[in-house]
Amino acid sequence: MSATSSPSPTTLRLPASDVSPWVGFVGLAVLLAYILVCRSWPEIVATLGMPGPQMRLSGPFSALAAMALTGLAMAAWSLFVDKVHRNPSTGIDWDNRRPVREIIDISATKLAGLWATWAIIGGLYCIGRWYWDGQYLFAMEVIGTAAVPMFLLSVPYVIWLDRVMERPRDASWHFGALLLGREAWDMEQVKKHWRSWIIKGFFSAFMISILPAGFRGIVEADLAQIAGNPVAVGMHLFELLFVVDVQIGTVGYLLTFRPLDSHIRSGNPFLAGWLAALICYPPVVYGFMGNGGIIQYEYNTAGWNHWLAGSDLVLWIWAGWLAFLTAIYAWATVAFGIRFSNLTYRGVLTNGPYRFTRHPAYLSKNLFWWCSAMPFLVTSGSLVDVIRNTFFLGVVSAIYYWRARTEEAHLLGEDEKYRAYYDWMQENGAITSRLAKLIRRFNPRPASPATLQPAE
Repeated sequence: MSATSSPSPTTLRLPASDVSPWVGFVGLAVLLAYILVCRSWPEIVATLGMPGPQMRLSGPFSALAAMALTGLAMAAWSLFVDKVHRNPSTGIDWDNRRPVREIIDISATKLAGLWATWAIIGGLYCIGRWYWDGQYLFAMEVIGTAAVPMFLLSVPYVIWLDRVMERPRDASWHFGALLLGREAWDMEQVKKHWRSWIIKGFFSAFMISILPAGFRGIVEADLAQIAGNPVAVGMHLFELLFVVDVQIGTVGYLLTFRPLDSHIRSGNPFLAGWLAALICYPPVVYGFMGNGGIIQYEYNTAGWNHWLAGSDLVLWIWAGWLAFLTAIYAWATVAFGIRFSNLTYRGVLTNGPYRFTRHPAYLSKNLFWWCSAMPFLVTSGSLVDVIRNTFFLGVVSAIYYWRARTEEAHLLGEDEKYRAYYDWMQENGAITSRLAKLIRRFNPRPASPATLQPAE
């Protein structure tokens, strides 16, 4: 094979996944078991003769406990079964522990960088008005309560970790060195530090804020009333699957620890990637896709349950199809285990739904919106509404395609394994290969996502 030729499809091999296929399912099993306990709590209290109110455990702190138990189960599996702490990608040499005196200056510099970062993020929370209203109030309560223990525990954690890290002068150290004016620091490492922590600060608050509502709905649901109604059953399944996605996704944002090999290796360096992602989340999303937003696509729409009413068989089939799409979306998060998060590189995932397409979550989510909202059907009878709604949902789908391309550009630039995975999927992915062939028909030489320019 010449240096310029591409490998044939038969020579390509699907790379092994950096994430165990089991860790997410362990978390899922614990989460579902906890939900059953919360739903059955009145019966458990009565049977065991326990003191206290006999009511379902559906409050916000029960939702938080569900996330914590799920995370602990996945972390335990990762450590004791998958033994991820021994992965070379952790950058840890457990057999070469340095004396504290050799690393204490490094640790102090790193702690200065971390504490300053957390203080700045706290200040940004104070400035953002949306953090002090509605669902975000719970997130601010949780983060505020965790702040002092986090500051205190960071001291022994950083010192312990620096003793075994192969290169303890990481991105956090470089930011601390910049602040203290000590030794040589690298601006690229400082940018890397801030990209990671902006991602954690922004998305962790959002994910914690949406934990309670869906969890309460699932724990309090009256299954007897729902049974037999295809629309109600469908809605309940959607909510349950979104709870799975949110609970395990939140774990991913919080458990970014090097000994778990779940640390953020890098944040997306492309400005386009940040723009495409932030458009899809509060507070920016409200101005674009929310009620009255620039690209709102649900004017005078009624949804699938309205247009398919009158035939229970069709409603059951459609509810099953939408539940299937939602299950793919949730599975895409479960497959990440403790490594889920937006805009980050934390290893390469090649199993689960990522065996069939590179972006199963985006594909299933967008299909769900098209099939549930049905923007091409309107109650007003207005052709203008049909055109507008259909066009704007198309814009939303285009934004997710944009997100996908920027994520690919990031990962292609970071990891040879992802490049091998990308090539394998182009030729062999059950969905991706067909889409790639279709795109090549219209554009024989598509631009590589790696041509994006990094943000400064």
